Amino acid sequence: MKAIAQELQLIVGNSGINDGENSQPGWQERIAKVNPVGNFPSAVVFPSTVETMSSVITCAHSQGWTVLPCGRGTKLGWGGLGKEVDIVVSTEHLNRVIEHAVGDLTVTVEAGVKFTDLQEILLKTGQFLPLEPAYPQEATVGGIIATADSGSWRQRYGGVRDLLLGISLVRCDGQIAKAGGRVVKNVAGYDLMKLFTGSYGTLGMITQATLRVYPLPETSGTVLLTGEAEALTSATKTLLASALTPTAVDLLSTSLVAQLGWGQGMGLMVRFQSVNKSVKEQSTRLLEVGQKLSLTGTLYGDAEEANLWQSLPKQIWTDSLQERITCKIGVLPTAAVAILTELDNLTSANALGLIHAGSGLGNLRLNSATVGSQTIRELRQRCQSHGGFLTVLEAPISLKQQLDVWGYAGNTLDMMRRIKQQFDPKNLLSPCRFVEGI
Repeated sequence: MKAIAQELQLIVGNSGINDGENSQPGWQERIAKVNPVGNFPSAVVFPSTVETMSSVITCAHSQGWTVLPCGRGTKLGWGGLGKEVDIVVSTEHLNRVIEHAVGDLTVTVEAGVKFTDLQEILLKTGQFLPLEPAYPQEATVGGIIATADSGSWRQRYGGVRDLLLGISLVRCDGQIAKAGGRVVKNVAGYDLMKLFTGSYGTLGMITQATLRVYPLPETSGTVLLTGEAEALTSATKTLLASALTPTAVDLLSTSLVAQLGWGQGMGLMVRFQSVNKSVKEQSTRLLEVGQKLSLTGTLYGDAEEANLWQSLPKQIWTDSLQERITCKIGVLPTAAVAILTELDNLTSANALGLIHAGSGLGNLRLNSATVGSQTIRELRQRCQSHGGFLTVLEAPISLKQQLDVWGYAGNTLDMMRRIKQQFDPKNLLSPCRFVEGI
């Protein structure tokens, strides 16, 4: 172990490496979430340039060392448990904004830039990046891409891949590669961005990304409808088939509505962001739809609305509950209300659920003290019966050891294995974290 750390120290210097005995606070805990039974890696390495990163990965490849890529480690607990690795390589020190092309509505940043820092820079020019990742105070751009972590704004702006124009990366052998470009109209080359979005560090290390950004809307308003599941199904169907242009449409489980103190029954939370007149007219039309269906409707604006959208993800991602289970789910949008109803029934309304109505993607939060592996299997089966999936992101180690975390039931497993073989033939990057131990 000391030999590995000493060799890497020659590349990154004293300030760019922590060994097992002198690791920074929190890193042992984060790494234990993905490698619970093994020893602490020989080193956590923090390259400060892409060239240094390349040298570190080249060294690891030549020596056959396994590597766990990450940003600040906030999502190392997501996905499979993996296996013991030799080194952790963090992009935390790759944290520069390379170029903000305000007129072109693009921004190029290194992978270790924190999401909140980037958002603050964009806000100064009246622009923003329409993502709502988990743990936004610590999440890095590279980590958000690697886990495909988007949020409610995907209704209007799409997911992470839709905002990604280009990436730079270090391959498993240390070679630097690029895909895409820095302009919106760039369409040349093979679309590596789709492969690397949601790849969990199994194909290479993202070092830089160019993203599409958007102007801040003039006004924002949110309509919250609560009531019976059948009426909410009708309201959602009417909304999505109408000419209204919401930027977010989220269905909330009965338990989540109750937890937030927003009323009784299930919820439909719809955000409009445009010029002031448009937001008022669209909000009024949706409130009228809700009234006809006997739903309780409330309109939020200004600071009250901002607090509304800040409090929602906190219920899913808060660190206050150590025994929490968080899952990513996907179903046919038409089945979203039915799935949330079944969630309440299976967990006695002790689980929180949110589904983006337009895409059918969402998140669940459960408590391992009251929910076991069998309940998760039943929820997964319900999702699959509606053309979807359930992936366990975070859970106590003991529970993950009882489950197939990914629960993949598709027909592209052979292709995924061949892609992994092509990009990482020695299986050195994030070994066994992905689907079926890839």
